[in-house]
Amino acid sequence: MYKNLAAVLAAACFIFPAFSQSPAPAKGPLKIGFVYVTPVTEAGWVHQHEEGRKAVEAALGAKVKTTYVEDVAEGADAERVIRDLAGQGNQLIFTPSFGYMEPTLKVAKDFPDVKFESITGYKTAANVAVANARYYEGRYLAGIAAGRLASSAGYVAGFPIPEVIQGINAFTLGMRSVNPGAEVKVVWLGTWFDPPREREAAMTLFNQGVELMAFHTGSTAVMSAAQERGKLAVAYHSDMRKTAPDAQVLAVTHQWGRYYTRRAQAVLDGSWKSARLWGGVKEGMIRVDGFGPKVPKKVVDEVLARQRDIATGKLHPFAAGKAPIMSNAGTPAILAGTALSDEQILAMNFLVQGVQGKLPN
Repeated sequence: MYKNLAAVLAAACFIFPAFSQSPAPAKGPLKIGFVYVTPVTEAGWVHQHEEGRKAVEAALGAKVKTTYVEDVAEGADAERVIRDLAGQGNQLIFTPSFGYMEPTLKVAKDFPDVKFESITGYKTAANVAVANARYYEGRYLAGIAAGRLASSAGYVAGFPIPEVIQGINAFTLGMRSVNPGAEVKVVWLGTWFDPPREREAAMTLFNQGVELMAFHTGSTAVMSAAQERGKLAVAYHSDMRKTAPDAQVLAVTHQWGRYYTRRAQAVLDGSWKSARLWGGVKEGMIRVDGFGPKVPKKVVDEVLARQRDIATGKLHPFAAGKAPIMSNAGTPAILAGTALSDEQILAMNFLVQGVQGKLPN
């Protein structure tokens, strides 16, 4: 779910291959299917994709007819559902979870006239495009706010894949950019969506003295825990002030509506082609918003200014200044005066100085 594994590497350089023939424009309402890895909830990963689906309907109206299937496990169940959607006449199918990538490719071979969008995948085909977002950019910005409000943070994480590691490192670097002594403690869950365990991990970290929480899991449980304890937390995927009106510092939100609408329109007008996209703040796919009541205006202004710097390319979260950025093992992770390439970011397998602990095997 919402991830890129280490196999991405150089294969995931985000180029836009063209194909020799353009598909014929779709006839009648374009049927579009969405497959969701968890139930649709009021906030979180799937919620943001559901908002994207609604944005497509709002923008294209009677030109499209959308449907979704929720709570579909990665693997065999996903293949069955994707195949059913294709068999039911859906001409465009979005599969937003990394574990859907291989099932999507398998079904795509049998339905060459159907277009597929593998969200967070990295393998393309003539009728399969891939897209993902630079979540780490929002994490860095959240870290700036966190560093202005606290010196210690906890981080509840799903799996030690590059996307999650990017987020932990960017968050820590953001914190330490304004609070050089800040420390981040990580708890690994080995799951993406388990609200009781997410809550338990947050409570454990609070009991260990952390002042603020961040997370890379799929529910609002960490936010609820922070609200209950009178602490602070950074929301992920969605604005979660409804769950944690006092605790939320800000939200790192994912914005899929514009991309989904553009890709649906491309099918309608016959211009859809397989492509790769890794978009961030600049492309409007990631932003920070939803600042909470405990965040001073000067901090809000600072974070929004840095967001503009990322959008214009002035700020790169994984760029070192005059001194190298060190790993927490004491070795240089990013050399002085250099920035990591996309390939290096996509293959990230180290934790920066300031993160406590090691990557699990």
